[in-house]
Amino acid sequence: MAHTATSIKISALPDQVWQLIGGFDALPDWLPYIPNSKVSEGGRVRHLANPDGDTIVERLEAFNHKERYYTYSIMKAPFPVTDYLSTIQVKEDADGRSSMVEWSGSFTPVGVSDQEAIDLFHGIYKDGLEALQQAFLD
Repeated sequence: MAHTATSIKISALPDQVWQLIGGFDALPDWLPYIPNSKVSEGGRVRHLANPDGDTIVERLEAFNHKERYYTYSIMKAPFPVTDYLSTIQVKEDADGRSSMVEWSGSFTPVGVSDQEAIDLFHGIYKDGLEALQQAFLD
């Protein structure tokens, strides 16, 4: 099993950041890579479309509004991994005026090396968090 995580500081209060990203169906609001999301099964499954037209289906595994995080698994995606489980969380930064957002994931690579899979998801997380940061700079 491979793992990667990245985090970014955002100049906004944690509740403000969570308000933008905390909805399981909110990816199109802040992640340019995902222009479309539809939920089913009472909001516990999201069907995402990426710019290439690929479909990604993810299931909400855990949600904690108080601690501002959710964990999800991938049910279907064009990625070379299985057993994917990821968490995104917003925490208060030590300065008390900004947030630290961490996105982490674990997965089993299929047909690629651990490092190739780690690089793929680390890039997705890093680019996603940088896009989130930009949403609070505009």
